[in-house]
Amino acid sequence: MGLGGCIILIAVGAILTFATDWKMEGLNVTVAGLVMMAVGLIGVAAFTSIARRRRAVVPPAAQTTVIDPDQERRGY
Repeated sequence: MGLGGCIILIAVGAILTFATDWKMEGLNVTVAGLVMMAVGLIGVAAFTSIARRRRAVVPPAAQTTVIDPDQERRGY
């Protein structure tokens, strides 16, 4: 699940928790929304920690100069 999926989970969970007043037998919609928001937040945290590790900055390699032996002999 990518970052977009996590954000969708958070949004749908918030809608179920705060914007609905449905009463379903056998399912508490408010708790289901809270669980969806929690899973979305955990997903965002996991995604950002993995993305941070992937973007590790590697210092550039030392610049090397290559001298062509033919040009040294010719005097170029």
